Amino acid sequence: MLERLESIEKRYNELNELMAQPEVALDFDRVQNLARERATLEDIVTKYRDYKATMKSLEETQTMLNQGLDEEMAALAKEELANLQEKRERLLQEIKVALLPRDPADKRDVIVEIRAGAGGDEAGLFAASLFRMYSRYAASKGWKVDIINSNETGIGGFKEIIFEVRGKGVYSRLKYESGVHRVQRVPVTESSGRIHTSTATVAVLPEAEEIEVAVAPNDLRIDTFRSGGAGGQSVNKVSSAVRITHIPTGMVVVCQDERSQLQNKIKAMAVLRARLLDQERHRQFQEVTDARRSQVGTGERSEKIRTYNFPQGRVSDHRIGLTIHNLEGILEGDLEDIIDAVSTADQTKQLEARVG
Repeated sequence: MLERLESIEKRYNELNELMAQPEVALDFDRVQNLARERATLEDIVTKYRDYKATMKSLEETQTMLNQGLDEEMAALAKEELANLQEKRERLLQEIKVALLPRDPADKRDVIVEIRAGAGGDEAGLFAASLFRMYSRYAASKGWKVDIINSNETGIGGFKEIIFEVRGKGVYSRLKYESGVHRVQRVPVTESSGRIHTSTATVAVLPEAEEIEVAVAPNDLRIDTFRSGGAGGQSVNKVSSAVRITHIPTGMVVVCQDERSQLQNKIKAMAVLRARLLDQERHRQFQEVTDARRSQVGTGERSEKIRTYNFPQGRVSDHRIGLTIHNLEGILEGDLEDIIDAVSTADQTKQLEARVG
């Protein structure tokens, strides 16, 4: 591992030297490519340099202890030694994680699809709560949310809502949210006060580039119709809504939230490409059974990943056995702790799989 880290640091230094050369600085495209490569190495190099500095301090502190110190100075040196050893182990773990193969989709924007499951109107209200939760979380990260299509229940819920989230590292954080989310609470419509269990499914799809997913025009059937929901003056007057059917797979995508037919078509095609890419990623993922076993959850929509229990004010993530008594905060978008925990568990399992 140390040889690999030395090689990475060497390449990082080479990149800095190249970017400082006048003839390279004049080539904008090359500078951009070099800067992108340097950015991928910077975090690892920073941690490695911190690790080397820590190792040097450990050696110096140990040498001081071996030379003999008075009681007070020896106590201070031992305390410093313990702190440095703890820091060394932490940095080693962080470096190992940083060296894990990166999912190339981690930096991508995503399309999120939330659908009401079992539970009737209550499931639709829960789907709306999940959309609000992700919207609040996105706002806290400085990400932008755009609704692509929605099918409301009429009482403030959603049968289905599809939206795009754009920003830095969106997929790397939201990819763990795919699966079945379960809520346990007393519905507003329930007069007897009984606790009901309802579900909603969440699918998080990394956006696909046109060059990644080739969609032949002959494979598409595109229909237009009048918008049936919110949409300003275009509602029921102009056929701005778009329905795209991918004939080979039978996938159907509808977009009607934009007033422009062209914009609806662009958004619908983005959803279709994301679904086709997700289908291909899923096929490849199934072929690698060992990797599948090592992951925290499979990301399947049929897999129950989390329960939101209102009577007890808790949220439980079933993949890692984590329970957090902060239901209100989580539904307000305070997802960082729970996503961190699932992400860390996934990285740990990947490291164990590599060692094994």
